[in-house]
This record gives sequence, C-alpha cells and structure tokens, in this order.
Amino acid sequence: SCTEAVLAEAAGAAARPCPCPLPREDCALSRLLRRLLSARRSLDICLFAFSSPQLGRAVQLLHRRGVRVRMVTDAQYMGLQGSQIGLLRHAGIQVRHDQESGYMHHKFAIVDRRMLITGSLNWTTQAIHSNRENVLVMEDAEYVKPFLDEFERIWEEYNPTNYTFF
Repeated sequence: SCTEAVLAEAAGAAARPCPCPLPREDCALSRLLRRLLSARRSLDICLFAFSSPQLGRAVQLLHRRGVRVRMVTDAQYMGLQGSQIGLLRHAGIQVRHDQESGYMHHKFAIVDRRMLITGSLNWTTQAIHSNRENVLVMEDAEYVKPFLDEFERIWEEYNPTNYTFF
C-alpha cells in the first residue's frame, strides 16, 4: 500500500495525490509508521537491518521535529546497499554499532520510553513486502522496561570511546 499520505501528514504537508499504482488502504506498514510517528520526546531503535525508505523517512521526520532519536545496529549490515543508516547519520541521528564478532540481532524500538515495538521484522523492504513477519506493540511498563534497560546497556557498550582499534 502507498504510505505517502501518512508521511506527508507527519511532515505537516498537504497530501498530494501520489502517482504510484499502489492501493491507498491501511496496511501493516502504515500502522507501524503511525506508531513510530506518535513519538513526541524519544525514539530508541535497536535493529539488525534497516533499508526501508518509508521507515527511514519517518525516523528523519521525527528527528527534524525535535524527537531525540538514537539507533543501535549491526556493523556488518549497516553498510549494505540500500541501508538507511548512512542517511540517518548524515541527518544528524546518533547511531552506534557493535564491534565484536556475532550479530547485533535485536529488532525493537521504544517510543517515548512507554511503547515497545518488537518482533521478527527487520526494517527492510524485502521483509515488509515479501516475508512472513510478526510485530508486537505494547505499552505495558512491565514489558517495556527490560527492553529500555537492554537498549541503555547496549548504547553504553557500543560507545565509540570504548572501541579498540588494531
């Protein structure tokens, strides 16, 4: 489905008719975008892979709106063709990555320290359009807190001042 109207509304722009042939109905991606775009203070993202242009635009919109955005990702996958990580960094968003072997394989986001979005979904066009994925959204503090704690732990662990170079 076309998500241009959701992104235009979030940017404060009038929704222009989109020329793409995709249907305009609500879909899983537009619902995910609306949840992310509900952020007012913070968005913490911990993802293995991130190449969806629509989700990348949403994250940049939040950053431009003054929402504090922090991202943790996997070093091996952040530089792949189509990755949004370089664009996010260029926009001024703080991004940290692992430095050891093995993958930083988490897939979750925390909106305003109160809403958890997690599941099997990598934020890639392939996963969104072709894979069988799951996404769970919850606002129960009992479940959000362990993910907040894990994000903060990894954020500090992946602090560039702690890196060793050979």
